[in-house]
Amino acid sequence: MSAPIHTARPLAGFKQALRQCRAERQQCSSSRRTYAMASISEDIPQQRQREVYPSLMPKSAFPPPSKGFRPSVATKQNRFDESARRIPTIPPPRSTLKLCKDPIAKLCADQLAVLDPTGARTRLFSPTNPDHANPGDILLVRLKNGDDFAGVCLNIRQRNSPIDTAILLRGQLTRVGVEMWFKVYSPNVEGIELVQRKQRRARRAKLYYMRHPKHDMGSVEGIVRNYQKTKLGGNLVIRGSKGKDAKSKNKKNKKSGKK
Repeated sequence: MSAPIHTARPLAGFKQALRQCRAERQQCSSSRRTYAMASISEDIPQQRQREVYPSLMPKSAFPPPSKGFRPSVATKQNRFDESARRIPTIPPPRSTLKLCKDPIAKLCADQLAVLDPTGARTRLFSPTNPDHANPGDILLVRLKNGDDFAGVCLNIRQRNSPIDTAILLRGQLTRVGVEMWFKVYSPNVEGIELVQRKQRRARRAKLYYMRHPKHDMGSVEGIVRNYQKTKLGGNLVIRGSKGKDAKSKNKKNKKSGKK
């Protein structure tokens, strides 16, 4: 059988109560107790004044306690020292608004300085430049891997930030229309050249109607070849070119061999 459970409360629970009463009696033995007891001596009989405890008396009979005093923890008065409870204050960090008022613009400028150090591409597509590229112009994009692409510019997309500027070119490969998007500030793009301007400025910003056979310009290989010839300053034939120039050169070589 299990041991019976005692319902009586152990005497150890009265230790704190007795300690509190002892501390209050010691406090009342001072001058404050004399002053307080004198104000209520008329209400309490003479024979019961010695048996009255401060905890059983009204609160208005005593002056307010000192700052930081608690009767329940009267033995630990040093615990409420103001110097020990002082919380250090940390000054706020320096405002970044004063250092850089527009961080996004600063970041774009730093990236453009790396991607376009000369500023040639920025001037080519800047609206403030009177000689900037427009939709309908023929552009030549030179890539670092050697696969150059030339075509008519159908759209110049500028969104979010100048770094996201892109162009849509349309050309022909094996008599099949091909369109390609190119990022203007892409590290894979070595350079962008303006081959030929449109005779009359287009009245639209997106020339998607040039996809129809009626308005399609077709292949721009001949125009790009003539541009490269004039740029190099002579009637030079591009390596791997197929056309009248290559055939005429082969005929001259045959004639000189026969002689």
